[in-house]
Amino acid sequence: MEAQIEGASERPAPRNTPFSGEERQKQTRVNNLMLSRTRVLSEMQHCCNVRFRAQLESELVFLETELKKYAN
Repeated sequence: MEAQIEGASERPAPRNTPFSGEERQKQTRVNNLMLSRTRVLSEMQHCCNVRFRAQLESELVFLETELKKYAN
């Protein structure tokens, strides 16, 4: 319970001003990249095919590279 309270205090406060169009696009892109990264990691846990695993690893590198572009 305490960890949840501490975790909530570490999150940024919600913004009172709306996102600009550019900020909204950036946030959408980051969210999509994070969802894709989660999917790839999940598939890698259950993957048995060596070729498919290599493709997933390549995709993961790409996604992490893209996410670094949006990091502050």
